[in-house]
Amino acid sequence: MSGSSRSGLGRAVNAFEETAIAVILGLMTLVTFANVVLRYGFNETLIWGLEVTLILFAWLVIFGVSYCVKITAHLGVDALVNVVPSRPRRMLAVLSGLICCAYAFLMLKGAWDYWAPFAALQPTEGRWFPLGFAEGVRDRAFYVTDQVPMLGIFRWLEPTINYGESYEKLPRVIPYAILPVGAALLLFRFVQATVDVVRGRRESLIVSHEAEDAVADAARANREE
Repeated sequence: MSGSSRSGLGRAVNAFEETAIAVILGLMTLVTFANVVLRYGFNETLIWGLEVTLILFAWLVIFGVSYCVKITAHLGVDALVNVVPSRPRRMLAVLSGLICCAYAFLMLKGAWDYWAPFAALQPTEGRWFPLGFAEGVRDRAFYVTDQVPMLGIFRWLEPTINYGESYEKLPRVIPYAILPVGAALLLFRFVQATVDVVRGRRESLIVSHEAEDAVADAARANREE
């Protein structure tokens, strides 16, 4: 575990990501299992089951993007990097990390700008960097999901962003919230990984060839048997 992962913030983010991934997997399994039992056992179906599963799967993928940065599970092409000496290799890894941080920052801006109107908030001004908040952007707080029923725990959104009008279906602000959250987690993970490369705690941001070597060794062992 890296030093940054041992910090208070790192432990909190780790716990949040791992708990969220476990809960999402559990909910997806539960909803899908219930739908199958209802369909084949009682000729019924959860009309909202497919949409909920799609939403949960999207959340799982976005959480997985940042989590894979943490565990160095993303694939990459490092054929050129591996032929250079150790010091330049680290410099290239740091440069890659900085580029990834800039990319994640732009993703965070874009994610906020897309999600904000659904929360009756304002997107940022500026094409590449936030230069303040725009004014007069029409909110989309009244947009709802197709089939997912409104949950009681989110009724506080009605007076907050929907002018007191009740929601019959779950507002899209809830499932779309994963966009800024996921982008923020990705930026945090890239910053964390870049700091670890600078401090010598990790060599790169992508999976190394050790996994490929292990697969090749296993294949060789099978052939010998």
